[in-house]
Amino acid sequence: MGHAIAPGKVAFDDKMMVREAIEDAGIPFTYVSANCFAGYFVGGLCQPGHIIPSRDAVCLLGDGNVKAIFVEEDDIAMYTIKTMDDPRTVNKTLYIRPPENILSQKEVVEAWEELIGKELSKSSTSEEEFLTNIKGQDYASQVALGHYYHVFYEGCLTNFEIGDEGEEASQLYPEVVYTRVKDYLKQYV
Repeated sequence: MGHAIAPGKVAFDDKMMVREAIEDAGIPFTYVSANCFAGYFVGGLCQPGHIIPSRDAVCLLGDGNVKAIFVEEDDIAMYTIKTMDDPRTVNKTLYIRPPENILSQKEVVEAWEELIGKELSKSSTSEEEFLTNIKGQDYASQVALGHYYHVFYEGCLTNFEIGDEGEEASQLYPEVVYTRVKDYLKQYV
């Protein structure tokens, strides 16, 4: 994420400095790429500032078709704990990418619509509108919205292959029964 937009870039710059220090010191590590926390993204149907799904309307980011990865927080903890004594994850990044949770915003909305038996009214925010709206926000909101931009307009979570420096959690630990987005949404019905 060296190309991240300011001011959200600061979070990635800080992480890169810590990673560099760990690796320069020769400290064994396992980095965990948890992706989008379900509690923050799924409940609000991927809309910034929303944590509970609407039964009436939703605003899609762009066309709503960019894929992201959603992971329930307890599942993140489970996968992370499993790496503790696993030599396969030493000096690698664990990418938590549950296959059934690699979804677009539209697919999250469709799962919600199916659960409530109703189609939501949909509007959308273009990339240009989204970037313009970021500028008028306070610093913390600009940081958060910058992350939304990279996830839901650029597809930064899914636009790369995991290389030799990483492992995919659901492949490494197939015994973990992770929470599917469609099941996560049931708590709001």
